[in-house]
Amino acid sequence: MSKQFDVVVIGGGPGGYIAAIRAAQLGFQVACVDEWKNAAGGPALGGTCTNVGCIPSKALLQSSEHFDHANHHFAEHGISVGKVQMDVGQMLARKDLVVKQNNDGIQYLFKKNKVTFFHGRGAFVGSTDAGHTVQVSGATEETLTAKHVIVATGSNARALPGTPFDEVNVLSNDGALRVGAVPKKLALIGSGVIGLEMGSVWRRLGADVTILEGLPTFLGAVDQQIAKEAKKAFDKQGLKIELGVQVGEIKVGKKGVSVAYTNAKGEALVLDADKLIVSIGRVPNTNGLNAAAVGLALDERGAIVVDADCKTNVSGIWAVGDVVRGPMLAHKAEEEGVAVAERIAGQHGHVNFNTVPWVIYTSPEIAWVGRTEQQLKADGVAFKAGTFPFLANGRARALGDTSGMVKVLADATTDEILGVHIVGPQASELIAEAVVAMEFRASSEDIARICHAHPSLSEATKEAALAVDKRALNF
Repeated sequence: MSKQFDVVVIGGGPGGYIAAIRAAQLGFQVACVDEWKNAAGGPALGGTCTNVGCIPSKALLQSSEHFDHANHHFAEHGISVGKVQMDVGQMLARKDLVVKQNNDGIQYLFKKNKVTFFHGRGAFVGSTDAGHTVQVSGATEETLTAKHVIVATGSNARALPGTPFDEVNVLSNDGALRVGAVPKKLALIGSGVIGLEMGSVWRRLGADVTILEGLPTFLGAVDQQIAKEAKKAFDKQGLKIELGVQVGEIKVGKKGVSVAYTNAKGEALVLDADKLIVSIGRVPNTNGLNAAAVGLALDERGAIVVDADCKTNVSGIWAVGDVVRGPMLAHKAEEEGVAVAERIAGQHGHVNFNTVPWVIYTSPEIAWVGRTEQQLKADGVAFKAGTFPFLANGRARALGDTSGMVKVLADATTDEILGVHIVGPQASELIAEAVVAMEFRASSEDIARICHAHPSLSEATKEAALAVDKRALNF
């Protein structure tokens, strides 16, 4: 017998679990279905983000940064520690604990908000007058029916054609987080977020890291002034990044992986490595969803087709997050999840793609919101730019991290902020001020006139806003 709910959410990642909680807050009877398992076979809510993405990667980045500081920066502060060693097993155990705490936290939130959780794979069966029917396949079989179904099934790592992930030698983001010892030589294909973050982790721990990137431009989606500043820092750290390469045959053997490639000069080369991480993007996950059972439309990439409100072509079925159009970011999925729950309740959910922030958690961190200088030029938008280096920021000097800058782009006529781009310490936190400013359509003058605490890194944002009008005070 089918169990009746107002809303059924398929997927317990950031988009799904947040949608379920918000729908429950709005008074709906809500069920959430998620199949992710922990090592013991129990539920592991949080999707890719919590289990093999955002959360564990940040844990490893933090551990490796502590190790790097102990080896290379403590002496500047008068701290002597002798020979520093890394226990990779303990580092991974801490990462797993951080993941578990997040898994358990979501289960607690479900109980608090009276969301009914089903551990298993959710798939469409069909539709009736009572609503859409979802079959749950797991430890126990369940059938759920609801007038509204929110699909939040996320995405999967894209493999290279002919080179599947074995998670031993050829690694996705999942395997990259479970490497049990520091590889002597590590190869990465793709210099996006995952490539740079995982490359940074293992480079800090002593691996010889080479990143192969097919595009001729480093971080093409990033403002190029910021990207060039970031690359200078990475080059100085010893992170080898080769641009404009064409990857050829990949051979996997008992002792590692060899990657044949042609570099930007046209030279044929071979890169031998102990491990290979492939980070060439992600693909929408509709595997096993049985979308055809309800006539759900998919595009050529396998993504669920939705309108601006995340409605699919089937009345009562919605989709959010990585499985639909737009940036594959956890916080974008969360905002869509909240918006859909509110739209089901007859409210007006709000998601503004123009103010979705992006962050790469390397050192220095890279964060941005809005349009880049190259985009504004391509669109023929007249703009003013202001920059301020962390080298001239007192707090950055005290931290011992003065790399990078803040860049503010504003409309040449109205002074409305069109984009803010940061490379430097704690850029991930600093970008929030820019997001708020842009959401309220602030001008650069607005930020320039706001009092910022001294000494703080945020003063660099104020100074960059002042620099838009060529009146920076400390540079």
